[in-house]
Amino acid sequence: MADSYRKICDWEEAKKRAQSWKKAGQRIGFTNGCFDILHAGHVRYLQDSATQADQLIVGLNSDASVKILKGSNRPIVAEDDRAYVLSGLEAVAAVIIFQEETPFELIEWLEPDVLMKGGDYVADEIVGYDSVIKRGGAVKVLPFLDSRSTTNIVQRIRELTT
Repeated sequence: MADSYRKICDWEEAKKRAQSWKKAGQRIGFTNGCFDILHAGHVRYLQDSATQADQLIVGLNSDASVKILKGSNRPIVAEDDRAYVLSGLEAVAAVIIFQEETPFELIEWLEPDVLMKGGDYVADEIVGYDSVIKRGGAVKVLPFLDSRSTTNIVQRIRELTT
């Protein structure tokens, strides 16, 4: 358990880790999301993201930013618990909670080599695209597992309880 807690870090610590990994010749990957009610689609996406770099950093939307993005009834799971669950995944090297609506400032701060998003994004429309490309990095859109989403899970629970 202690190892998982060490993966959760603030911006300063994340920067130190990223710089250390880069100094060791490792490629740093970055992705972000709400990861509310972690499910198979999330895990598969994070595993796929981890194959794109040597170390995967996950930017986790804070509770406040999830409410802005998903509505007042979300998140279901608090940010500290979501961070802890993510930190328990082998694919994840570090987890940083960010308060902003988008991870742009965090991407600028960490300077990842590879930026990943899942789903039906267009690469050059992903937040941070210009920043990563300008530094010679790559931006990749990875597939999601069909029919796997927190929204679908929440809807199913509502159907079962009404």
